[in-house]
Amino acid sequence: MEENMDESQSQKGCKECCERCVGSLPWASLIATILLYMGVALFCGCGHEALSGTVTILQNYFEVISAPGETLDVFTIIDILKYIIYGLAAGFFVFGVLLLVEGFFTTGAIRDLYGEFKITACGRCLTAFLMFLAYLFFLVWLGVTAFTSLPVFMYFNVWSMCQNTSLVEGANLCLDLRQFGVVTISEERKVCTGSEKFFKMCESNELDLTFHLFVCTLAGAGAAVIAMVHFLMALAANWGYLKDASRIQKYEDIKSKEEQELHDIHSTRSKERLNAYT
Repeated sequence: MEENMDESQSQKGCKECCERCVGSLPWASLIATILLYMGVALFCGCGHEALSGTVTILQNYFEVISAPGETLDVFTIIDILKYIIYGLAAGFFVFGVLLLVEGFFTTGAIRDLYGEFKITACGRCLTAFLMFLAYLFFLVWLGVTAFTSLPVFMYFNVWSMCQNTSLVEGANLCLDLRQFGVVTISEERKVCTGSEKFFKMCESNELDLTFHLFVCTLAGAGAAVIAMVHFLMALAANWGYLKDASRIQKYEDIKSKEEQELHDIHSTRSKERLNAYT
């Protein structure tokens, strides 16, 4: 009988511990952080490889060479974009950690552990600052998504021409890099549908792989936008909670002061009556 009672108490204790652990997790911030990391990882990884594939296509099939000296050409721009990708990966890793920590410190279990004052005084300032950053990065990722759609559109046109070679065989269509601003007007770098380079490019794996990598890059940027929206909703809810908690704390302080004053008044009157009686 006693063993059964001990087992039931241990099961009850484990259940309460699990409920406390699950209740202390900031699920909204956790889901948004996972979505942000997935989106940034997809954007940075696929974007880096897609840029490398673009360099290979430009060199092998369009015969584009690097400009001598420190001239700003397409290869220099691609290298700059790669460094930007490195910075995005590192920066948003830190930003995701900050948002997740803020979510943990706003939950009820952590609030009870560290006290109400630290949450309302420091937490409100931190939440307001993170809301500003989240909104700013939301706009940045919207711009990145729009910018990423441009190479997807260009590669889709080229990929469609390669998929329909029988339809464009009679037509004399050319892919001129001057139309995309890749090379200067004086340089003529183009590949036409009837040429051997065009068929080699269509049969190669670089074009198909680079196109789908850019599609994955666009999907990663879209996931980062959705993650920023999730963070904004979670931070707005946390801000409202902290604001209400601050008001409740002020009300409790005023109420405790009034009760203390009433208690002091009653104590003083009791002492006066006792002195008058004696």
